[in-house]
Amino acid sequence: MDIMRIIKTRRSVRKFKKGKVSEDLIKNILESARFAPSGLNNQPWKFLVLEDNRKNDLAQFTHYSSIIKGADKIILVFFDKESSYNRDKDLMAIGASIENMLLYIHAHNLGACWLGEIINKKEAIHRFLNTPSYLELMAVIAVGFPRYIPKRTRRKPLSKVLLT
Repeated sequence: MDIMRIIKTRRSVRKFKKGKVSEDLIKNILESARFAPSGLNNQPWKFLVLEDNRKNDLAQFTHYSSIIKGADKIILVFFDKESSYNRDKDLMAIGASIENMLLYIHAHNLGACWLGEIINKKEAIHRFLNTPSYLELMAVIAVGFPRYIPKRTRRKPLSKVLLT
């Protein structure tokens, strides 16, 4: 699949079939994130992969618990404040690492959903996971085998987003 097709056909998958995503595939997903650009190459991200009971326990922190429980794995993305030199630039780099993962996941016939609402509970999640204080939760990504691929979404035409 060429890159533009991967970009244009990626969708947020919220319903998953049963099936185990291999550890090798998870490592490659994380490798794709690791190669995202970052200012000064500081790579301000850390990742935590949850599955089984730990994943299901995390579901209590969101209204979208069914997405987490239905996925095979959950990838938590943290901002490593100790490696930061500019918060704004670092958060953009983390976004790039997340997009790399989403595109890699889609290109390998898996599905993913970048969950946002759960971030409202990041302090409670921090206590629940007992993560170090220098890590700040930025994203939660559900990963698994898609039950179906959602329909194409409408996008604004380029003329509406291009400043002239």
